[in-house]
Amino acid sequence: MVNRRRITAALIGLIVLVIGGWAVKNAVSDNKPQSSSSVTGTQLPQNSHASTPVPGFDSGLQVKALSSLPSQAADTWKLIRAGGPFPYPRNDNVVYQNRNKVLPIRQADFYHEFTVKTLGSSDRGARRLITGQGNELFYTADHYDTFVVVDPNR
Repeated sequence: MVNRRRITAALIGLIVLVIGGWAVKNAVSDNKPQSSSSVTGTQLPQNSHASTPVPGFDSGLQVKALSSLPSQAADTWKLIRAGGPFPYPRNDNVVYQNRNKVLPIRQADFYHEFTVKTLGSSDRGARRLITGQGNELFYTADHYDTFVVVDPNR
């Protein structure tokens, strides 16, 4: 009877290890290296070890390459990394409050927002890059309704 319990416990342990390994492999396999620097109180992605996932990948949001977004997003990213100047100084690099709670819940000043210009728009438009103090970079094309995690190295 003791041998059956040991065998059962060993099989259950093996199954847990296999499932855990599979989950870790899937979580890491679709992500590229990250990058990070700092802009006036905001942490931004910077080059790091190749096996490190993109900051924010664990949010459950889709990860997209910066190069797959509108070219104005890359322009905004360059301004963020340079510390400005921003086209809307009263609205850029201000705290994003995450009222819709689409992004992971963090302390009040964790996220900062930046305008991504929309060609032909008479106002700021709906597109934004959101940075997080944990090196996250998010993009929304629909004024905070939906987001993707941005991999600025691709």
